[in-house]
Amino acid sequence: MYYYSITNEGKDKANMKNYSEIIKSLTKEDYTNKNANLHIHTKFSDGRADFEDIIAQAKNNNYKVIAISDHNTVEGHRKTQDDILIPAVEFDVWYKYIFLHLLAYGIDVNHPDMQKFYARNKKETEWDIIRFFSNRNLKDLISAIHNAGGIAVIAHPACCWALDMDKFIKDLKDIGLDGVEVYYPYPRWRKYMKFATVEEIENIADKYNLIKTGGTDLHGEKL
Repeated sequence: MYYYSITNEGKDKANMKNYSEIIKSLTKEDYTNKNANLHIHTKFSDGRADFEDIIAQAKNNNYKVIAISDHNTVEGHRKTQDDILIPAVEFDVWYKYIFLHLLAYGIDVNHPDMQKFYARNKKETEWDIIRFFSNRNLKDLISAIHNAGGIAVIAHPACCWALDMDKFIKDLKDIGLDGVEVYYPYPRWRKYMKFATVEEIENIADKYNLIKTGGTDLHGEKL
């Protein structure tokens, strides 16, 4: 039994909007000018902000769209939906010897194929040492995301311990990757632990015709 139960209340927005097209329409300027932020964490995982407060801040600051992507859980999206909000989740997963974070956008959060990938308890949403030992199968996860109507995007790829970043991302595309998080500030320790530049990541995304996304990886209280 999984920690987060499936609810039947309402109709999931993934069935009513083409989130892929919304994300594709966003530009670099939307991210840099704070019109969009597709990488946000709340108290449902390891963030400090309230889920509803982030939505309110986004509206007050005239954002076009945001995505709250808590680690391994969609509990916030099951409780709260809004026109400004894209359903999202950030999964911990391994590909061969490389640990990575995979963002799932626009999914039907209650789709049966997704249930086995969600956290079984709160610790799996916030404790790094537990999340690091994830046993999710990346190919199966991407397939489930697609079956649930979503797109799969690799988060902050420059931090992945890939000796050949081009080959790494190409391999991921070959098993179904849809996009790359390009417009990302690499805060905290990530600014010192990069295996590629933002420019190189953007060039790779363009080379393989992948969707380019952006976000701040917010863990604080202010958007």
